[in-house]
Amino acid sequence: MQLILYSKPGCHLCEGLQEKLQTIMQTDDFAYLQLEVRDITTREDWFAAYQYEVPVLYVVKDDNLQTIPRSSPRTSVTQLEKILRSYI
Repeated sequence: MQLILYSKPGCHLCEGLQEKLQTIMQTDDFAYLQLEVRDITTREDWFAAYQYEVPVLYVVKDDNLQTIPRSSPRTSVTQLEKILRSYI
């Protein structure tokens, strides 16, 4: 299963979420997940859509994108795991 994270360079919220996701993906329960980080500055359509919204996280489920609501930067890894479980 794939996660897609829309991000941009220098975004501390994006970097924090990416680090938490990578930590989660190192556990046995989530080892099957793949994370694709998309830099919105590399495509005009991504930039137009997400310039004020990053980080934006999607799960690809049955060939459809499902948005995972943005969590607080203070969300712990354990809390983020629970959120992911409800969407995967």
